[in-house]
Amino acid sequence: IVSGITLVIITLIGFSAMAGTVGGGGLGDLAIRYGYQRYDVWVIVEVIVILVIFVQLVQTLGDKLAKKLRK
Repeated sequence: IVSGITLVIITLIGFSAMAGTVGGGGLGDLAIRYGYQRYDVWVIVEVIVILVIFVQLVQTLGDKLAKKLRK
């Protein structure tokens, strides 16, 4: 169950970033508005790094919690 919840959270992070690209706000909107439309590559890179770190953090915490609960 914990692994499934972790997967759902990671999927929601991805969907929220994609929703931002079509006007939903958030990091995807920031990347499109300031990075893509203003040709600021560093904004896009920063948003990608933030998303990767956030997903890795959620994945690591979810895996550790799942392993702890299996014992």
